[in-house]
Amino acid sequence: MFKYDVIVVGAGHAGCEAALSAAKLGLKTLLTTLNIENIALMPCNPAIGGPAKSCLVREIDALGGVMGIVADATYMQMKMLNSSRGPAVRALRAQSDKREYMHYMRNLIESEENLSIKQTMVTELIVKEGAVAGIIDEYGLIYEAGTVILTTGTSLSGRIFVGLQSTSAGRLGERAAEGLSDSLRKNGIEIKKLKTGTPARVDARTIDYTAMTIQPPDKELNFFSFRPNRPVRKQYPCYLTRTTEETHNIIKSNLDKSPMYSGLIHGVGPRYCPSIEDKVVRFAHNPSHHIFIEPEGKDTYEVYVQGFSTSLPADVQIKMLRSLPGLEKVHVIKPAYAVEYDYVPAVQLSHSLMTNRIKGLFCAGQINGTSGYEEAAAQGLVAGINAFNFLNTKELITFSRSNSYIGTLIDDLVTKDINEPYRMLTSRSEYRLLLRQDNADERLTSLGHKVGLISDEQYNRFLQKQECIEHEICRLQNEKISPTSEVNEVLAKYNTGIERGMKLADLLKRPNITYNTLKEIHDKTKELNLPKDVYEEAEIKIKYDGYINRQNKQVEILDRLEKIKIPADIDYSKLNHISAETREKLEKIRPVTLAQASRIGGVKPADISVLMVLLNR
Repeated sequence: MFKYDVIVVGAGHAGCEAALSAAKLGLKTLLTTLNIENIALMPCNPAIGGPAKSCLVREIDALGGVMGIVADATYMQMKMLNSSRGPAVRALRAQSDKREYMHYMRNLIESEENLSIKQTMVTELIVKEGAVAGIIDEYGLIYEAGTVILTTGTSLSGRIFVGLQSTSAGRLGERAAEGLSDSLRKNGIEIKKLKTGTPARVDARTIDYTAMTIQPPDKELNFFSFRPNRPVRKQYPCYLTRTTEETHNIIKSNLDKSPMYSGLIHGVGPRYCPSIEDKVVRFAHNPSHHIFIEPEGKDTYEVYVQGFSTSLPADVQIKMLRSLPGLEKVHVIKPAYAVEYDYVPAVQLSHSLMTNRIKGLFCAGQINGTSGYEEAAAQGLVAGINAFNFLNTKELITFSRSNSYIGTLIDDLVTKDINEPYRMLTSRSEYRLLLRQDNADERLTSLGHKVGLISDEQYNRFLQKQECIEHEICRLQNEKISPTSEVNEVLAKYNTGIERGMKLADLLKRPNITYNTLKEIHDKTKELNLPKDVYEEAEIKIKYDGYINRQNKQVEILDRLEKIKIPADIDYSKLNHISAETREKLEKIRPVTLAQASRIGGVKPADISVLMVLLNR
């Protein structure tokens, strides 16, 4: 028999963050995996970030997680998406070197003294008196622990499909995890199925890149981690091609061979990352779809065909790929496939990610119905922190929708009865102007330091940065610029000008004016030579001051509802003044606050008003 404080089941992105955070906080931690060579594997696109997801990575970093550090150390291409749009939707994206990412993460794990790795399949939970007590593996070995974190990804009873052929597997080339689903059911946890998929991998030497549009990296580097000394690496381009009429005809004539359309797969697939056959059928009016050709590593010929996820037969896939411009002679290294797997609907969890039925049991990542490495890593970090708090009888940490995308993600999962893979989007946050990727450190570093994952040195560096930002805002609000001919000559390039002396902050609020414009016309601003992250933050706070204040007022209104707690033992069946449908939904999810109750799908505003009156009584 082996004894640990916490056991993490699964070594994907959720499992790595969970295990590292728990171990760094001092817990004796065991990380189990089906294959030790696949720690931190990116089974789909080896890329980190993108819209909303970059905010999650920055928040993970601000709290003391590692995904941002690893992404910065292993990028092949860095690109700021939506750079011409507002700060709320700008998003950093890194195309990563797949092997280097895994190697770097494994080194971090193996360097952590409180953390051990074990290659085995966990088949059973040990539950005593409503609390988890450990696990049993496929060899009958017993491991005791006061907390267990399940981060099983797509492995739980996974089955992959290539055409009408199917194999028991969580990922191509890796066995499925059997037995644990049955153990969860036996202990009262509801299990459902979801579906996802991944495109084919092809040989770069058989691609004609001249027939495609190059997608170059950014010349000016940006990074995910707020920590200093990020590496400057050689960058590589990606490429863009498109589907053709021939591609669509091949797909349409072979739909009967798709496991989705023939009824072999029952799980619901991701709405925002559909298969190519779904795109062709659902968007029949669209004559073409973008397909991105992206490298998997600098030391491999393996290339990822983004946007071409499919579960059609292998021979059909080859015809489809060879119908794309530039891929006429392509060699397919690995076929695309769909995978159907078991997951735990997250309405059975609290905002701490601990299950309501089994104390000490946490779930994080795709087992909660999410899709994406970033969503998984964020949940893993929260579960690791709360496993420590649970064992030390501390209050479990929860995040609000108003202070983080992590809070939005978890609240959506535990409040809304999600029946398809959940992907984080900027549109899911009602406070996205407050929850930008640039200010994640301002929002969460203090919490990371309080938890114990942010060092004193890093925290002091953060405080110095905030002091610089506030000092620069104050300077811009007080210093003026005169309407000289030289100044107006420069401003004319930006379709503006000034007739009288104006404060720098007021000039900065004009649409075409940036902080770099001020450097052109104001010597002191140029001489200060502030770091980019300092002056960009100052610029955003000044330029969007009115909008930010408006959202802060919305947060104040929400906080009033968040402060109205709902008793844990309330009997909704006896509340005759609200509708039967609302009673049923409230009983299933059992919201903690009135604000959470108001976000449950199908709960009517009128019922919330009645519930508020009843609670006040």
